[in-house]
Amino acid sequence: MSETARAAVGTADANRWKALVFIALAQLMVVLDATIVNIALPSAQQDLGISDGNRQWVVTAYALAFGGLLLFGGRIADLWGRKRAFVIGLAGFAAASALGGAATTGAMMFGARALQGVFGALLAPAALSLLAVMFTDAKERAKAFGIYGAIAGGGGAVGLILGGFLTEYLDWRWTFFVNIPFAVIAAAGAYFVIREPEGGRNRSALDIPGVILSTLGLVALVYGFTRAESDGWGDSVTIGMFVASAVLLLAFVAVEARVKAPLLPLRVITDRNRGGIYLSLGLAIIAMFGLFLFLTYYLQVVKGYSPVKTGFAFLPMIAGMIIGSTQIGARLMTRVPARLLMGPGFLVAALGMLLLTQLEIGSSYTTLLLPAMLLLGLGMGTAFMPAMSLATQGVEPRDAGVASAMVNTSQQVGGAIGTALLNTIAASATTSYIKDHIATAAGKPQQQLVQLQGMVHGYTNAIWFAVGILVVSAVIVVTFVNAGRPGAVPVASGEGVEDEVAVPVVAH
Repeated sequence: MSETARAAVGTADANRWKALVFIALAQLMVVLDATIVNIALPSAQQDLGISDGNRQWVVTAYALAFGGLLLFGGRIADLWGRKRAFVIGLAGFAAASALGGAATTGAMMFGARALQGVFGALLAPAALSLLAVMFTDAKERAKAFGIYGAIAGGGGAVGLILGGFLTEYLDWRWTFFVNIPFAVIAAAGAYFVIREPEGGRNRSALDIPGVILSTLGLVALVYGFTRAESDGWGDSVTIGMFVASAVLLLAFVAVEARVKAPLLPLRVITDRNRGGIYLSLGLAIIAMFGLFLFLTYYLQVVKGYSPVKTGFAFLPMIAGMIIGSTQIGARLMTRVPARLLMGPGFLVAALGMLLLTQLEIGSSYTTLLLPAMLLLGLGMGTAFMPAMSLATQGVEPRDAGVASAMVNTSQQVGGAIGTALLNTIAASATTSYIKDHIATAAGKPQQQLVQLQGMVHGYTNAIWFAVGILVVSAVIVVTFVNAGRPGAVPVASGEGVEDEVAVPVVAH
């Protein structure tokens, strides 16, 4: 290790581990929010008189604002400073959550969710880029990203448990109010503890055409998929959204290649390692988000589980993600190349998904769902860990916010696509199954059984697609990601030559 490398490790921020606690808390709040509201949605819909046609906007308003503004949020974090963007994002998210919890009409709820998305788009990239610039030592970086990866992967399932408890024992409004203490503690802690490294800001003029084109392009893409779910793929508005999105995003790339200070410097995504990470993560999230939806409905509608019991049923997946991320990923991250963790990780998750293609009405939780969830959690946790670290590694400090935003964008767009795409596949398979079998069903109980069988048949059809998607993710990783150990951080030596700092991880 060069003298400069030793100095960089030695002068690291003394409060960085305390800072990690507050960054992780904020990340948990954002990820929780993506699933916690789904559990509360039926109760909120009834209370506020939201129609079936409009209820999707509780989820869609958040997804559109969050997914559409992430790149802008990442660039603002680079411009203002990550700490300031982080604290402002938390304060705004708390205020929007209070508004959602106090909502008296559907319109007020939709507005609050959109506002949550706006501040989430500022908060999420600021959190990840703070980690990227604060943890530069290989051993510490592996541990920090292990914790962050476990939260990013497992937080959604925690949201299902918490959402079940709050909805069943308190009131749906608490699924919004619960964000306020999270945000206040994280913001206060960040304000007093985080010391952002000097010289990492990007003070170039804001690329306004890039902001407009990227935001409109991503909003059109996310809305196209949510529209496809409710109105079908052949709907004229759906097709129009996809065409508009393609035109806007192509125009965005053309603008970014020409302007002096681009919103998204193409060097961030044309690097084969980062490009491979963004693409494989986005695809894996498509598979995961669709599965969360199917398993929630399978457990509650088919198996008759309560919201709380459903939440607890997801615990093995969370345990698997935490073990995969902090024990497997963090221990091996500085010892083996990233593709040898991510590729097998996605394949283990695909194996768990493959087990779920055997779902039937009478399937046993212990013998089928439990091992499938454990495999899914272990695989995704192991893959997420190096992905989070490698996606922000090696970028110039001035690009850290935008590189972090791209991780979040691939996840957010992947989530919107996954929910719409796999739900559509499941719905069409269910309809076709019921149409073929309902005529032979005699009596109402038999017809209800056919409907449940049709529902499960639809889920297993869609899960086969999810298996294929995870295998494709593994292939992309092995093909594109050729970096060495993600923990081996290039550090400029005194001679101008880059030395690799690689310290084996001893995970606690």
